[in-house]
Amino acid sequence: MKLSKKTLEQRLDHVYDVIIVGGGAGGLSAAIYLQRYRLSCLVIEKGRGRSFWMQELQNYLGLPPGTPGRTMLQQGQNHFLSLNGDYLMGFVEEVQDEGETFAVKVKVGKQDSIHPVFRSKYVIAASGIIDHLPKLDDMQNVFDYAGHNLHVCMICDGWEMADKKCGLFVGSEGAINTAFVLNWFTPYITVFTQGLFEVSDEMREKLKSHGYPLIETPLKRFVGHDHEMTGVELADGRTIELQTGLVAMGSHYYNAYLKGIELDWKGGNLLTDDMCRTSHPRIFALGDLKEGLNQVSIAVADGTLAATAIWRDIRRSSPPRLWEENLNVITQEGVPIS
Repeated sequence: MKLSKKTLEQRLDHVYDVIIVGGGAGGLSAAIYLQRYRLSCLVIEKGRGRSFWMQELQNYLGLPPGTPGRTMLQQGQNHFLSLNGDYLMGFVEEVQDEGETFAVKVKVGKQDSIHPVFRSKYVIAASGIIDHLPKLDDMQNVFDYAGHNLHVCMICDGWEMADKKCGLFVGSEGAINTAFVLNWFTPYITVFTQGLFEVSDEMREKLKSHGYPLIETPLKRFVGHDHEMTGVELADGRTIELQTGLVAMGSHYYNAYLKGIELDWKGGNLLTDDMCRTSHPRIFALGDLKEGLNQVSIAVADGTLAATAIWRDIRRSSPPRLWEENLNVITQEGVPIS
């Protein structure tokens, strides 16, 4: 059921088989499989993750192109709840390893917050990432276009940028190298550093040799209408015409709640085996939080793998279920049941 401040207290004494941190595509996939494996599961979702901001899912088999990410998430949440799973809106602050169980501390409510602690045998980290966007005085101006024709994922949306005038918005010199992959889709690339860092002479020459303009003036605002970005206005008053854009300014990983547990990391990513198990045998990581390709389809598959691995663990350590009535018949009559 959907838990709230008023109803969560009745679940505080319950030890879940699995607590999933994150209700995105990977977390919900794992949750649905776990419930169908007849295990008890709590999904804790902070809200407005990366999938929620996807205005159009273009690469997901079985969904019509253009399906909003929030539609997919709502369908997944409804499916999970129909299987009698528990779902809570909250922010996971800390996970402590207590030996046989984990204690998961959650902040619930932005005002008059409470901090309940739930317990489980396993934890799945599916809290994902959020992309850094250009920081303008009016951030609503950025949100008007982000996820529409101002993209954050080349793999997802390279097709949408094909042969269009594209602004590449970067936060470091290393990110400028994105241009030399983006040119598979379009050669009409203008690089915007927003004045955030110095560009080396070597990189300037490389951009020049490809014909890609470099603009280091800070941005004032994006220009466009009806969620279609048509260019940018710079701080010096110039306007640069564009037809699309790609933001390559890095991401924030939601992983701080795991820092008190010794795990193997590679940067912000958790290292896992081929079933998404981390270096801790009862902690799994999915999707964008683990090392690998950041795609909805990958996250959904990761959820399947992790849930199945957990079910196998629990099943193998549980006593077999017996058909008691038949055992009595066999004992009394000495004949097997055919």
